[in-house]
Amino acid sequence: MTAASPNSLFGMGNPLLDISAVVDKDFLEKYGLKPNDQILAEDKHKALFDEIVKKFKVEYHAGGATQNSIKIAQWMIQDPHKVCTFFGCIGEDKFGEILKQKSEEAHVDAYYYEQTEEPTGTCAACITGDNRSLVANLAAANCYKKDKHLDLKENWKLVEKAKVYYIAGFFLTVSLESILKVAKHASENNKLFTLNLSAPFISQFFKDALMEVMPYVDVLFGNETEAATFSKEQGFQTEDIEEIAKKAEALPKVNKKRPRIVVFTQGKDGTIMTKGGDKVETFPVLKIDQKDIVDTNGAGDAFVGGFLSELVQDKELEQCVKAGHYAANVIIRRAGCTFPEKPDFH
Repeated sequence: MTAASPNSLFGMGNPLLDISAVVDKDFLEKYGLKPNDQILAEDKHKALFDEIVKKFKVEYHAGGATQNSIKIAQWMIQDPHKVCTFFGCIGEDKFGEILKQKSEEAHVDAYYYEQTEEPTGTCAACITGDNRSLVANLAAANCYKKDKHLDLKENWKLVEKAKVYYIAGFFLTVSLESILKVAKHASENNKLFTLNLSAPFISQFFKDALMEVMPYVDVLFGNETEAATFSKEQGFQTEDIEEIAKKAEALPKVNKKRPRIVVFTQGKDGTIMTKGGDKVETFPVLKIDQKDIVDTNGAGDAFVGGFLSELVQDKELEQCVKAGHYAANVIIRRAGCTFPEKPDFH
């Protein structure tokens, strides 16, 4: 077993400040939102961000899918600090300062590309019951530039230091060339590159970009809805989640030294994981009483964070899933993607 060392887990994505509030059905209907979905903000959603702050009691959290997972991984690992590196783009503004402060509090080594053209990105998490509808206004997050940040010698050194890489599919909408540079580096050096399907719209509207990265993916994450959409878009002709996992595992892969691992979560149902060849295993999630669920926002990110915290320490895959289930179970008992001071995971 290897203990985690500083900068050994690298994440790159869209840093967003989450503006989280419990809203009503009328609010969802007004902006044409589904109770359990994630979308990118369009013009019709512009007023939503002001209205949610004025009308409901909001909480601010450092967010963005990849940043959430990286933060959770660091929390699970605890020591040393700064095992996790994070790259993304923010604005030079108040929200950007909050994000920097939150990363520091989480002991994540965040290197933001700061620019003045766009404000720091935000994500409205509109919560109804135990559903959450996410509307992301990428703003600055959309301005990440490979040549202005990733390619800089001192930054690239941090990429080279890492041995496990994680990028959520959302970043495919921002900088495919940055993802490919990192993915190829991982593949050529037999390191682990992991990716998340993230949301149905990624498989639908960013299919080409997704499939350009897929040959480098060693671990593919997703939930049951994302898996179903991926299957449909890829013409797998099956809705059976185990079959989808097997077919995703069998897609072409550059680094032949590692079989691809596919991990699909299904909310309260068991998590499915391929094990090379034709084997698929199901792992039951931790039981939780419905009344203890505060908010499922960030549960998927937490699962990935827990999984990565063990993966970067070379633990068995079963142990990685267990850690993922533990982290998700902690997160859904709290508002937003937040956690107690220390994990209680064995």
